[in-house]
Amino acid sequence: MSDLGEVLRTAREKRGYTLDDVQEITKIRKRYLEAIETGDYKILPGSFYVRAFVKTYAETVGLDAEEVLRLYQQELPKATAPETVLVQPQIKSSSRSVQHSDRWGKAAVSLLMWAFPILIAVVIYVYYINTKSAEPNELAPQTPPISSDTGTPTPSPTASAAPSPSPTESASPSLTPNSTVTVSFKETRGSTRYYEISPEGGHKLEIDITGRCWVEVRDGGRSGKKLHYASVDTPQTLSFDVPGVFYISIGRSDLATVKIDGVPVDDGDKANRSRLLFTPVAAAPAQ
Repeated sequence: MSDLGEVLRTAREKRGYTLDDVQEITKIRKRYLEAIETGDYKILPGSFYVRAFVKTYAETVGLDAEEVLRLYQQELPKATAPETVLVQPQIKSSSRSVQHSDRWGKAAVSLLMWAFPILIAVVIYVYYINTKSAEPNELAPQTPPISSDTGTPTPSPTASAAPSPSPTESASPSLTPNSTVTVSFKETRGSTRYYEISPEGGHKLEIDITGRCWVEVRDGGRSGKKLHYASVDTPQTLSFDVPGVFYISIGRSDLATVKIDGVPVDDGDKANRSRLLFTPVAAAPAQ
């Protein structure tokens, strides 16, 4: 086993992952992961994939991928330079090929001369259509909002009949619908986005899943207690009560929406993995 493979294997076992777990998270074939751990890089499809797979493997088991690549760059195979295709100059050219090229060149110039005015006409037409379609909205009178006609709404008898929940009925003050929650993005370190939640205390975490993706939720940070650790195959909403710091890893952030007490979180919305770490902080004093 190579030194790099030993480091990756030790980190994997320390986190309690099997090769099947890493394969599920990274979507890298198990035989490639085994080849990386044993240092048998010839099995992998190419030197470019070796570095990409090692970087993904290192991030999955909690290592600094850039530092791993730097320390073990001598062990990894060098990336091959793209092959240079030498074009042999054509020594002889027949007059027939020259005439053929000239004919195509003239045809291309004529086509461009006709295409340019047509393109200008299309742009003008589209601009005119958009302008005409916008005119009715611009000239139409603004409809005043309902609240400006009715003034301050008075609660109806039906609405007032519903009793407000007593303090004993709410599980936690921070989880009540009327609590003010602020989720602030602070920075990105490595591949993890860091957020702060105000106020401190327990919060309600909801993850709306619209497609098949991997979801990991941990209470206490990246190495904390697993609240969810599996692939979600059908559209559904995952809900968790999180008392403090918590960590989320989503395989396809474009297929998931993260909410804290109903407040949507900007998770990057990319067609790849997102790692988010949330830390509750004290609310700023009122001015």
